[in-house]
Amino acid sequence: MIMSEIINLTIIGGVNKDGVDEPIRSVDICRGEIVGIVGPTGSGKSTLIDDIEQLAQGDTPTGRTILINGEKPDANIRVDPRKKLVAQLSQNMHFLADMTVEEFLQMHARSRGKDEGLVTRVIELANTLAGEPIAAHHHLTALSGGQSRSLMTADIAVISDSPVVLIDEIENAGIKKQEALQLLAGEGKIVVVVTHDPVLALMSSRRIVIRNGGMADIITTSLQEQDVCDRITEVDNWLMSLRETIRRGDIVEGIA
Repeated sequence: MIMSEIINLTIIGGVNKDGVDEPIRSVDICRGEIVGIVGPTGSGKSTLIDDIEQLAQGDTPTGRTILINGEKPDANIRVDPRKKLVAQLSQNMHFLADMTVEEFLQMHARSRGKDEGLVTRVIELANTLAGEPIAAHHHLTALSGGQSRSLMTADIAVISDSPVVLIDEIENAGIKKQEALQLLAGEGKIVVVVTHDPVLALMSSRRIVIRNGGMADIITTSLQEQDVCDRITEVDNWLMSLRETIRRGDIVEGIA
């Protein structure tokens, strides 16, 4: 099964923390769609993305089942890392490999049977997301957290064959979060993002509400909420610009 064959992902509900059936029994997520997961701390948001990452088949504590194109995935897809359908980005991501950015991307491209010429595009895209420039000769271990996540976001978008991307609280990751989500969705990925951030939550087409470990509700983003998103995005972009001004050591002249 290759990425072009992945049309949708389905979450079949299991039980909440009390062992009671989840109110939401089924959720379909399509290619190019961004779906948010929201809920209080400790409600079970990360457990849901863990179920997706494992392609759960009723064999996790929640009892959920994950379908690909409406069918149970082949068993070898769940265990063979070369056929992995799911990539995951978290706010805690650092490289351990002692190699340059270029060497890492070339190695990844070769392992995927991709053109090594994609390396330049990955770095260019990563630099649209990162606050600090990334160069081909930079060593992975010297990258900041924000640079690492920017590089991995671009790598997943361009080189990775994984059609499903799970993102855990990217708002704290030190990258341009809105552009990152739009990049991944624009490449035809299924994007599921755990977030407390109002901009990211309202950027999503729908958001799954988690309570007491269960999928309690699904909210479709309304036109009114989209308008709110546009307005708070302007504020968010201004705050990001202000952060960059301070990081450069410049003087903040005033509030526009």
